[in-house]
Amino acid sequence: MQFFNHMSGKHLEIDGAEIYYEVQGNEGGEPIVFLHGGFGSIEDFNPILADMGQTYKLIGIDSRGQGMSSLGTEELTYKRLEMDIAAVLRYLDIGPVNIIGHSDGGITALRLAAAGDIDIRKVVTIGAHWELKTEDPTRALYSEVTPEGWREVFPDSYERYQSLNPQPNFERLTRQLVGLWLDSSDSGYPGATVRNIDCELLVVRGDDDMLVSRTNAVDLVEQVPGAKLMNLPFCGHSPHEEQPDITLWAINKFLTT
Repeated sequence: MQFFNHMSGKHLEIDGAEIYYEVQGNEGGEPIVFLHGGFGSIEDFNPILADMGQTYKLIGIDSRGQGMSSLGTEELTYKRLEMDIAAVLRYLDIGPVNIIGHSDGGITALRLAAAGDIDIRKVVTIGAHWELKTEDPTRALYSEVTPEGWREVFPDSYERYQSLNPQPNFERLTRQLVGLWLDSSDSGYPGATVRNIDCELLVVRGDDDMLVSRTNAVDLVEQVPGAKLMNLPFCGHSPHEEQPDITLWAINKFLTT
């Protein structure tokens, strides 16, 4: 079994930050790129990786400022994350790739697919917005996130960050992530550009997700011709961690059809 472990990867310097990436699984297999959510790391995908490594080449990339990637000096935006991932994939010189992205990672995957600069075969988004309207109640939730509040509610997440990150500064990371989530400019959510996506898309959402509404997920599917929706009952924002078996079934079905 192959899992991301933060022991066998490498760093690539990109515009003032050291971006960590790790390759596991079948070296000769079809590549899948994994992009995690905010305050997370590539290890968040381990619940669904047990058997995938036998077939696929697994490429995990820690987002700028998270996991084992340093934050650098630039402002954290979805455009910046898109540029980082594109740079790593160009450096690895692989393609076409599949991308599985959770939350911020899914948003970044949508931007990459819409831009069309990377050869992408299929994209799976999990708990990811494609737009965040001014009146969306999630904006209020994001604006209330503080370093102290996050540490209190998610102590394991904080401790993992502190143990992994080469230049930990949790207060600065939190400010940068809140700015990322609330960004209404062209550097933020992909918005109407998702209509440019011409690869296959599977949208996965937990039915109890308090951040991404059912309407938002349905609207995304309707923007992209041929896109498929899996709305999973009895789980929230992270179906790959809460219901890994059924999530993995859907992903495997999607990748092989």
